[in-house]
Amino acid sequence: MATPGTASADSDSPRKLRVVMAQLDFLVGDIPGNAELVLKATRQAHEQQKADIVLFPELCLTGYPPEDLLLRPSLDLRIAEALERLQQANLEPAMLIGAPVRSGGLLYNAAVVVEKGEIRGRYFKRCPPNYQVFDERRYFAEGRDTLVMDIKGVPVGITVCEDIWKDGPLEDAAAAGAQLILNLNASPYDIDKQARRKALLERKAADNRVSIVYTNLVGGQDELVFDGGSMVVDHAGALAVEAPQFADGLFPVEFLCEHHCQPISQPLPAEPSLEANVYNALVTGVRDYVNKNGFKSVVLGLSGGIDSAVTLAVAADALGKDRVRAVMMPFRYTSSASLEDAEAQASAMGVQYDVFSIEPMYDVFMQTLAKPFEGTRPDTTEENLQARLRGVLLMSLSNKFGSLVLTTGNKSEMAVGYSTLYGDMAGGFDVLKDVPKTLVFRLAWYRNSLSPVIPERVITRPPSAELAPDQKDEDSLPGYDILDQILNLYVERDYSAEAIVAEGFERADVERVVRLVDINEYKRRQAPIGVRITERGFGKDRRYPITNGWKIGK
Repeated sequence: MATPGTASADSDSPRKLRVVMAQLDFLVGDIPGNAELVLKATRQAHEQQKADIVLFPELCLTGYPPEDLLLRPSLDLRIAEALERLQQANLEPAMLIGAPVRSGGLLYNAAVVVEKGEIRGRYFKRCPPNYQVFDERRYFAEGRDTLVMDIKGVPVGITVCEDIWKDGPLEDAAAAGAQLILNLNASPYDIDKQARRKALLERKAADNRVSIVYTNLVGGQDELVFDGGSMVVDHAGALAVEAPQFADGLFPVEFLCEHHCQPISQPLPAEPSLEANVYNALVTGVRDYVNKNGFKSVVLGLSGGIDSAVTLAVAADALGKDRVRAVMMPFRYTSSASLEDAEAQASAMGVQYDVFSIEPMYDVFMQTLAKPFEGTRPDTTEENLQARLRGVLLMSLSNKFGSLVLTTGNKSEMAVGYSTLYGDMAGGFDVLKDVPKTLVFRLAWYRNSLSPVIPERVITRPPSAELAPDQKDEDSLPGYDILDQILNLYVERDYSAEAIVAEGFERADVERVVRLVDINEYKRRQAPIGVRITERGFGKDRRYPITNGWKIGK
């Protein structure tokens, strides 16, 4: 443990300390590029904001989460080169960066302090998490030491992400004399996450009489979205500074340090609505997935229904109208209302819009299948053929023009298998994968509150896949208001079927939904990834065996 600095109550006047929260978007695996971003941000923070300390997110040199890139043989060499580059820059502010660091043969999730060309301190994360989307114990050993450093005459304690959620690391730093805790984070977004962070930091700061600077990553990484929302809480537990969510930038805060380090408060941003927050998360996830993977554009099937309408709005807001192509692929069951509404939205959003009928292709397929299907009745096979023909068209456009296919299935549909493999599931990224159907409707109303681009009829008429005459989703599923409640209890909260029935739901509905969730794991394994917005999405969060003999019950 480093020795605390010289700041004390005997100082003639409070010491001033300016910390800049570097809430930035890093690219996983691009260690040289990320090091350059650190240097650029530090220079800017020094020149424009007179920073004493620039606090970066967790594992910013590799990006987060680096996953099995941490097992690459050249990792240590690349990190060493990046750290050497940061030292050679010999910059004035103290840079507090996140990086994987090997010590004694073990790899640690570390915070590294670089100041005036030297590495002045290293802290190894003590509480690597292993739950939900986190799998850090696969890679990292647990740190054991506390680090309190003198930075500009102020005793500063350092922690990394999960360390602040657990009891021990922050308390030890405070007991060792820290007046200020600097916490590096890569905390992914989910609904209400920011409120939980604030409550935690306020309690921890007040209990330990220390101010906390919490810097969080921003941007999308595969299914994860990091929302920023970096903040400062004073030693009494009051929120003093909060950076906006889903926006990168350098956010300075000045401290007056005497008996305590007191931040100078700043006006706090307005609390966003749940719908605004989720919508911004979806936009961020789509923008970064498309741009970081080098896609020039996206293409999606626009059906005239609510899911594709919201997907189109998100895509256009994320990428701009010139990079989005919407394709209506009507069939004999497609209503005139769907045709009209799809065209109206495409026109309102200014995206490229095409209409390609699948009727001729369907007829050819059915002629080919006439003999093997002889003596059978039409069923979901013919419905699925429609969806698969649409998938073939979209994937052909993707191959020819280098566009990423966005699929449009929502969480409710993915949960119960109300989707077609190699049909509407064909594509590279599912924007609404973790968005329950009832929330999709709320997002549509929210987007229209900004500018009316989704025809109101799309939102108000009963949902339908339009794969059969007069088909409605509720013909084969419980109403979405009921379905989404059951799914929340079963998928996100791990209630048993009996426990859900005890909550007042009809047994038949519960057993039917639970069975559908269980038997459709094989579909979800083959589905594209999508933005995670809940505490438990289908992906890293929920890993169930496809082949299993678990029975519905307690």
